[in-house]
Amino acid sequence: MSDRECRLRTVDLARAVGLSTQQVRNYEDAGVLPPAGRTDAGYRVFGERHRDALLTYRALQPGYGAVTATRVMRAVHDGDVAGALALVDAAHAELHEERVSLRAAGEALEALAGRDADAPPPRSGEPSGLRIGEVAALVGVRTSALRVWEDAGLLVPGRERGTGYRVYGPGDVRDARVVRALRRSHHLFEQIRPVLEDLRRAGSSEALRAAVEARGRALTARTRSMLAGAGALHAYLE
Repeated sequence: MSDRECRLRTVDLARAVGLSTQQVRNYEDAGVLPPAGRTDAGYRVFGERHRDALLTYRALQPGYGAVTATRVMRAVHDGDVAGALALVDAAHAELHEERVSLRAAGEALEALAGRDADAPPPRSGEPSGLRIGEVAALVGVRTSALRVWEDAGLLVPGRERGTGYRVYGPGDVRDARVVRALRRSHHLFEQIRPVLEDLRRAGSSEALRAAVEARGRALTARTRSMLAGAGALHAYLE
């Protein structure tokens, strides 16, 4: 049915999609809706196209968020379909990066599995920690690699009072193992850093594993929402 055949007042459109009349006006002002027609008395007149626009916007919201959904619909109604699709692409690229980070966290957990007790306790009379050479031997890298990771802000060992020598605690050894595992999988420092931050925030590999599983479920749900929203947008463009 064309807009000419179906004339909806603001209140009719609001009721059809479960919104208030003010929300409908706000959405038109924001560009979520195409411009409405006007009666001789100045009242807005909507049609099926406006209803479809609102339904498309609401389908986009769960996966893309209100801000991106608004920008997509505004671009469409401005005639910039390519720009609207670029916004969709950017949102999917962001989701992909989140999945890369999640995969890195999973690989980090695999690297830590069964290794919590590998670091030997300090010897009697020595500082409460390990020297750089001992950590390099435990992790299986050169001391130069540990220094590079420290320069990149991935490792933050303590310093021995008086001598200034690096002193690595159990958490530092764990972080070094994570970095080594992820570097072997060709992850960049920028991708490793948030994994270490999550691990430190969680406090243990078990807590991080629970957080990773929860994030994985949330990403799956968001992906499904984005697919549904993209499908609705495709239908609207058609």
